Amino acid sequence: MKTRGKIIVIPLGDLDFYQVNKLAANLSVVFSAGVDILQGVDLPEEAENEQRSQYYSTVILTKLELMRQGESERLLGITEEDLYIPTVPFIYGEADPAAGCAVISFYRMRQEFYGESEDDQQIFSRALKEAITQVGRLYQLGHCSNPRCVMYHSKSMVDIDTKADKFCDNCRRRLVRRSV
Repeated sequence: MKTRGKIIVIPLGDLDFYQVNKLAANLSVVFSAGVDILQGVDLPEEAENEQRSQYYSTVILTKLELMRQGESERLLGITEEDLYIPTVPFIYGEADPAAGCAVISFYRMRQEFYGESEDDQQIFSRALKEAITQVGRLYQLGHCSNPRCVMYHSKSMVDIDTKADKFCDNCRRRLVRRSV
């Protein structure tokens, strides 16, 4: 499978660049696409909600869209900050397929958030699954009803941990059709 276009990874705020590079390399393989990593940028101040101590992800997506160089680019912002949308208390990530932009957060993927000891391998596995899901949405894939498919909508960390980091056969076929 060869997808069209390029995936652009944009670190938002301070991040572990080893993890960012590893994510980018894996995304390149999963989507058979070129992946570039831009120099990190600050999160937009207007996205911060001080009362919630979170960042409004839709505002971040609007700012990312301004960085997009063309229709063939798909942008993925990555942050350590907690994300939300007004209708739910938190989100792991969000995508706007029309804008070609997505964002994910490591914040609630960290073991320490749940009172457990740090586990970089576990964080990476969770981040990769969420990154694939959000970039998949940028390729016009919807959420999948198969709980093992990477496109399954994760409502909890258990959902993320349970699903695979691969597409089910149906989602893989849809991705191939949308990439040609």
